[in-house]
Amino acid sequence: MQELDTSAHYLDSLNDIQRQAVVNTDGPVMVIAGPGSGKTRVLTFRIAHLLKSGVPPWQILALTFTNKAAREMKDRIEKVVGGDAYKVWAGTFHSLFARILRVEAHRLDYPNDFSIYDTDDTKSVLKEVIKSLGLTTKEYNVGAVKSRISSAKSNLITPKMYTANEELMEHDRMNRRPMTHLIYSKYVAKCKRAGAMDFDDLLLQMFKLMYTNPDNIRTKYQRQFQYVLVDEFQDTNFLQYEILKLFAIYPDSKHNICIVGDDAQSIYSFRGATIENILQFENDFPDVRTFKLEQNYRSTNYIVSAANEVIGNNQRQIQKEIWTEKDGGSKIKVIKAMTDNEEGKRVADLIIEQKNRFNLANKDIAVLYRTNAQSRVFEEHLRRYNIPYRIYGGMSFYQRKEIKDVVAYLRLSINSKDDEALKRIINYPKRGIGKTTMENLTNLANDNEISIWQCLSKIELSKGAKKKLGDFVSIIRTCQDKAQNLNAYKAAVYIVKRSGIMDLLKSENSVEAQNRMDNINALLDGIQEFTEDDVLDAGEDINDQERTLSKFLQSISLMTDADEDKDNVDTVTLLSVHAAKGLEYRSVFVVGLEENLFPSYMSLSSPDQIDEERRLFYVAITRAEELLTLTYANSRYQYGNMRFNDSSRFLEEISEKNLEANISISKKPSFKEPRVLGNFKKLSKAQPQALGIDPKDFKPNSISELKAGQTVLHLKFGQGKILSIDERNVASIRFENLTENAEKRIMLDFARLQIVE
Repeated sequence: MQELDTSAHYLDSLNDIQRQAVVNTDGPVMVIAGPGSGKTRVLTFRIAHLLKSGVPPWQILALTFTNKAAREMKDRIEKVVGGDAYKVWAGTFHSLFARILRVEAHRLDYPNDFSIYDTDDTKSVLKEVIKSLGLTTKEYNVGAVKSRISSAKSNLITPKMYTANEELMEHDRMNRRPMTHLIYSKYVAKCKRAGAMDFDDLLLQMFKLMYTNPDNIRTKYQRQFQYVLVDEFQDTNFLQYEILKLFAIYPDSKHNICIVGDDAQSIYSFRGATIENILQFENDFPDVRTFKLEQNYRSTNYIVSAANEVIGNNQRQIQKEIWTEKDGGSKIKVIKAMTDNEEGKRVADLIIEQKNRFNLANKDIAVLYRTNAQSRVFEEHLRRYNIPYRIYGGMSFYQRKEIKDVVAYLRLSINSKDDEALKRIINYPKRGIGKTTMENLTNLANDNEISIWQCLSKIELSKGAKKKLGDFVSIIRTCQDKAQNLNAYKAAVYIVKRSGIMDLLKSENSVEAQNRMDNINALLDGIQEFTEDDVLDAGEDINDQERTLSKFLQSISLMTDADEDKDNVDTVTLLSVHAAKGLEYRSVFVVGLEENLFPSYMSLSSPDQIDEERRLFYVAITRAEELLTLTYANSRYQYGNMRFNDSSRFLEEISEKNLEANISISKKPSFKEPRVLGNFKKLSKAQPQALGIDPKDFKPNSISELKAGQTVLHLKFGQGKILSIDERNVASIRFENLTENAEKRIMLDFARLQIVE
């Protein structure tokens, strides 16, 4: 291949290591790109360099994770090489493999014009399969089954292999879905008969095409794609990497594969991504050349230094030392608040101060949190100060569907004439009240100029429809009674439970459903805070008798209106840390830095999961260019109770040289020794084997069997005694094996407890 003069104009803007990563095009190459190190520039210039060197554009396969990233890549390449940029095969794994399968699907006994089933199509087929087996979607929640099948496909587990895997079968039995393997088998067969592939099949069938190699198809595509490039390689899953190896490892391949990524920013294991891919790349390609982009062009020295200190605590990583020439700037500020409400207020106060002191626009500022449910308190304080904001990658807390559904139940419990609230929830959760019934009710209400509620007992209906409406009326009347006689919090807890929304979400058993449940719990915590607060938003004093649901709904009425100025682009950004990856802001607030929140309580049983939480924190702090503020609250409402929290272990890993002098964080004897339930040294006590519990023999009891006073077993915490269970099915349990934080508050919906006889 002709070598291009490296003094060419488009290479002049690269530093030495970036240039080496661009011009060394042959053989396997791994580019480890730290945050703010010019990763995108290197990737696009590498493709441009290949084109300038005479490589035909159709011989380049560039794989990304979003179509937006692929478009931006082509736009940048075009500025260097012109129109040939758009002939490069650049796109997402799914889109490019679908393009190939459109030509080759007949080799797999699919039509070349196969249908692609989206999420709704997939769920519809699964519903039919579940029904055909005489099962119900209550037992076999469609979302949970879909997730299970997707995971199997992503790990190259066929229905036959699934059935033969005792560990998978036992997992399904423990989750009371023993027929999942049969649903999987029938689902695959039904899709095949329909000539359809779902999103996972686009990867799975691409692997099958290359692996089974009909008509020497593998050689065909290895010869076509002489150069394979992969962006964000740390986010690939097992199946994606197996496909890449089929392109690049076999003898006929020239092994011209270039991966670009950062193991320190691998944060998507919940989507199936595995850090093993990037950590093991050198084993799969022993002759790989590695280029580390370690100069950070984004952040000041204090931020970069803190990031190095934090990530240095992870055991398994590709060693690198990020550095910057941006000296000076402000040290990192740490805010300790007494409550999460005070945390929200102090963040809003500091945003105003920073805007005035550093001449920041709203769009220069971001508030990052671990869970979306945390946005509520910050939204409320920003609104009070009339600071415009937007929720990035999501929507305002009070505009989320699950929150609007619950608020509709609350509204109808206060005002039965609220037709909009009634129409929203009369058939949610589904109770068989159809469109025709609602049209008849609406027409009757309009004709008589009365509310729909007043029509419920007057309309002529079939016996079945009448019973369904009667059940709904019964639910709302009991909720109305509670709303009139209990304080806002107790009434809301009852109404949420009576509505059935939480039971519906719980049955889905998915990450999305858990997030929705977290949001509803955050709403209930906000109502609990309202019942104990001394002052309303407007500064109006209220007594205990006035802490009613009606007063609460009045206090949030402005927040539930979609009154943000859509045309105002100068807004403070609120977003989760996961959503913040790839973004940058002059000022960043990372909030809620407490044990059990960040790191998440769900990560505390596994060192690998703690490492991922630390990588997530690393991503968070490296979004900041000039100003970084870390905040935590000593207490916050969770599940309706005030919970007192330790500051996050991650705060302890930042040395005082990088923090403002007036900030004092209590240091443990060795901040490099992460804590899990107090300390990693005690982790062995929190493992099933160390506790004498065999997971295969562990049989969790149903929630209905659990009562205060019982002795129970938990796979992580061991044996304990249930002290109490509140109305939200949150149990206080004292565990014998824990010397620190022995009393835990656990949601029984997810606890998996076995009663000790």
